[in-house]
Amino acid sequence: MKTPIPDYLNEVLSTLREDTTGATASYIPELAEANPDLFALAVTTGTGSTYSAGDVDTEFSIQSISKPFAYAAAIMDRGIDRVLESIGVEPSGEAFNELSLEGGTHRPKNPMINAGAIATHGLLVGERADPEARVARTLSMFSQLAGRELRIDESVCASELATADRNLATAHMLRSYGILTSDPHEVVAGYTRQCSILVTVADLSMMAATLANGGVQPRTHERVIDTDVARQVMAVMATAGMYDGAGDWLTRVGIPAKSGVAGGLVGVLPDQVGIGGFSPRLDEHGNSQRARRAFERLSADMGLHLFAPSHGRLEVVGVQRESSREVFTLQGNVQFTAAAELLDLMADSTSLSEVHVDMSRVHSFTDVARRMTLEGLRRLRMDGRRIFINDPLQSLANPDLGDGTYPERS
Repeated sequence: MKTPIPDYLNEVLSTLREDTTGATASYIPELAEANPDLFALAVTTGTGSTYSAGDVDTEFSIQSISKPFAYAAAIMDRGIDRVLESIGVEPSGEAFNELSLEGGTHRPKNPMINAGAIATHGLLVGERADPEARVARTLSMFSQLAGRELRIDESVCASELATADRNLATAHMLRSYGILTSDPHEVVAGYTRQCSILVTVADLSMMAATLANGGVQPRTHERVIDTDVARQVMAVMATAGMYDGAGDWLTRVGIPAKSGVAGGLVGVLPDQVGIGGFSPRLDEHGNSQRARRAFERLSADMGLHLFAPSHGRLEVVGVQRESSREVFTLQGNVQFTAAAELLDLMADSTSLSEVHVDMSRVHSFTDVARRMTLEGLRRLRMDGRRIFINDPLQSLANPDLGDGTYPERS
């Protein structure tokens, strides 16, 4: 059986391809020349399963999506108290490139705007860190998060530095207030290299899934970010990650997110999933137009809003093989990520003639989890297998396999 999740992601992309509104980032020459028709989406669960669709092998510069992960590195390097001395956590309500300093303290309002991100980069490693050490810190950490060796696009970096006057002015202003203690030109050059690291949508979804896991990389099981730091980063992403559109995003979509002007978009649901999207056309807020709409669709279809009622995770008690049958025994409350784990188990199942699913300790399914589970059962039956369920609480409710037929009762 093939899991249906990539089919669903392809369907989401197909419905949005006709949206050609927005434009590439014209103020950075290298990004202005990007292919505007590229479109990709990836979802990674807390157990490390990645599902993707579209132009998934295309690399693009991470840009401002680097900000939350660099913020995590700065907190681990210098401590939360030292970072809060230089950078606030309040939404700015302004565009990403506004100065947005607090009165009195002159701190940038948060680490997601450019002023805060420049200050963040200046805090990496240590007080008198070598500029190359700061860049190496971000490249190494991002590679750990993604689970592969990443690299810097030197052409994009050179293109951005040629038009970095506003960031340089911001850095000099921060230096004048004592927020930045290193050479402004060196910090901006390092920050620009940080933004020029190349990623794919799968990389972004894995990096976000690491945050969702409280800092533990889903595949390597390596702790990359401290638990309390991951919580801090996700909270700031929720309130400030989408700049002057953050409030509308949080109320409607409810996925803590961060965008980048190359067209990337990353989202994280604590204890659930990391999501990566990519499409180079940007809306008026500087966020990817089609990736933004894809996230809206995922939130609505999968019940991924941060403030939706919690349904908990599925616990797979065991998979047993008994002569001619395979038995999946489940318990808990089933939502998207739980159903995805179940579909992975089904996809890896043997060719035994009977499939039995024991749901006697399952209390509820979200709508999307119910549809995913039924689709998995339908595909197993199409493979020629007899399907049985034990569902005394009727948590699956009317388990029509799509053609008016039903699984047999165990």
